[in-house]
Amino acid sequence: MSKRKPSAHHFIGGHRGILVVALCLLTLTVAWPARKKTRKPTDERVYLVHADRLRYDQNKVWGPEVMRGQAPQILNGKVQFKHKGATLYCDSAYFYEAFNSFKAFGHVKMVQGDTLTLTSDYAYYDGNEEMAEARRNVVLKHRKQTLYTDSLNYDRLYGIGYFFEGGKLIDKGSTLTSDWGQYNTETKKAVFNYNVKLKNNKFTMTTDTLHYDTRLSMAQIVGPTDIYQNNSHIYTERGFYDTNHERARLMDRSVLKSEGKTMIGDSVYYDSKKGYSEAFRNVIYVDTINKTKMTGNYCINNDETGYAMSTDSAMVMDFSQKDTLYMHADSFKVFTFNQNTDSVYRVIHAFNKVRAFRKDAQFVCDSMVYSSPDSCITLYRDPIVWNMNQQLTGEEIRVYTKDSTLDWAHVIGQAFSIEQNRDSVHYNQISSKEMKVYFEDGKAHMAEAISNVLLDFYPIDDSDSTLTMLIYAQSDKMRSYMKEGKVDHIWMPRTNGTCYPMTQIPKDKEFLPGFNWFDYIRPTSQKDCFVWRGKAKGTEIIPEARHEAPRQNLGFSKTNQQQNAEQAQQTATQQQAQPSEQPTKKPRGIKQAQLKQ
Repeated sequence: MSKRKPSAHHFIGGHRGILVVALCLLTLTVAWPARKKTRKPTDERVYLVHADRLRYDQNKVWGPEVMRGQAPQILNGKVQFKHKGATLYCDSAYFYEAFNSFKAFGHVKMVQGDTLTLTSDYAYYDGNEEMAEARRNVVLKHRKQTLYTDSLNYDRLYGIGYFFEGGKLIDKGSTLTSDWGQYNTETKKAVFNYNVKLKNNKFTMTTDTLHYDTRLSMAQIVGPTDIYQNNSHIYTERGFYDTNHERARLMDRSVLKSEGKTMIGDSVYYDSKKGYSEAFRNVIYVDTINKTKMTGNYCINNDETGYAMSTDSAMVMDFSQKDTLYMHADSFKVFTFNQNTDSVYRVIHAFNKVRAFRKDAQFVCDSMVYSSPDSCITLYRDPIVWNMNQQLTGEEIRVYTKDSTLDWAHVIGQAFSIEQNRDSVHYNQISSKEMKVYFEDGKAHMAEAISNVLLDFYPIDDSDSTLTMLIYAQSDKMRSYMKEGKVDHIWMPRTNGTCYPMTQIPKDKEFLPGFNWFDYIRPTSQKDCFVWRGKAKGTEIIPEARHEAPRQNLGFSKTNQQQNAEQAQQTATQQQAQPSEQPTKKPRGIKQAQLKQ
């Protein structure tokens, strides 16, 4: 910045006012440095164009003029000045020609080209410094922007207006207010400090420091900031907000809250018009309405469509029950249907290497689908479910919940239930084509096996809790009833079985065909959900071919008459092609007769 000549004007209000203004201007300069310019070597004077009356008064001196013996020219009535492309109007003025400056009173107005107008009740203009100091009811209009304040210093050399007693900038439909700040007419950028508020009919932003680009209607956030819009609230300390398109790019663990949903991330993108949010790195998404929490390094959420997705170290936590369920997969997708209606429901997809842990239950599978209408969780491809000391496997497992607690489970295809006894050596086993398990208070109390049922069961002596024998049985249907997590008794309609003493159990009867205890796969903690452990080679379930219903032909369907006619025509053609002693006459009227039928 070039060196300025000493000004003839001192601020009214004493040394305290000078100190406050100096500190404000210094801080503003540091916050947003002005582009340096080189003053042209010219001695361009302030010209008095018109005044209705002009006189000298030796008693009307002010400040340094007393020491220099300078008395002003006193001007009244339609006063007009010109200086370096600007025209200045007022009702009356003190013109200090020797200092190339003047004081203006009443309806003060400065016009610079066709883009800038500055009005006030009083102003001091220094032609050497190209500085206009406007006071009381100040209005600075620059193109489509208007700045209102009571104290403004406008530096014409740099095109910057400084205000320090409260200001209001109106840009299109947005209003910016603060205790003090600056506006650059060349870059069209503003800096606002202390009690800053950016407001329009769609949102309100509050902060202590804000940079604002009027060309792009872009707010640059550089400190703790709150943004309120409809039912959403954003807290951020660094980022950008496009007031025209209502889009935000936020950094530094910004927080986005909307209707019971909260999203936090190292960086967050938010489009208010579309209701779309996107977060990156260490993302936390909480839905307090559905009592779920989703984390990952990349998450998206769309309030308009009800779609949400999480991937890259993704985990979903369900805290609707006393104990939280932790579930990990490569990716999660949430679909919401019939939004804003009484029949709203959700479907959640989890795919690739799903692992879940809760204190009383765990499961592992390749992919999973949850449907809220029937409260059903369906596990696909080598699913395994553990409940206390019990293991459940099959081709497909469906788990139904009621009031956020386990209600019953349905195993479809190659169902196998295993219960580990207290000695950790012998296992109660049931295998069948299909199995249903029913729960009470989160514990299995009855299991029903259907079709091709095989049973290995070890009764327990109540007196000393020892195993008494092995019951091996075959049946078409079986029901087992549990008590305190253990099999209490079993019911079978028709049974073909054998009882073996503990010392005479054949080796081929200790374990049913297909037995595998997958304790090495079972998740043991929340963190263990992230460690994938697949089944040992050769223990995977190979799905069996199931009976399929006949497929419906959705194409052109021929009528019986047409089929009969075609068949008769084909028979006649074959008869003509066969050699015979006497030619066979083609029956007449076959097609017509068949069509009449």
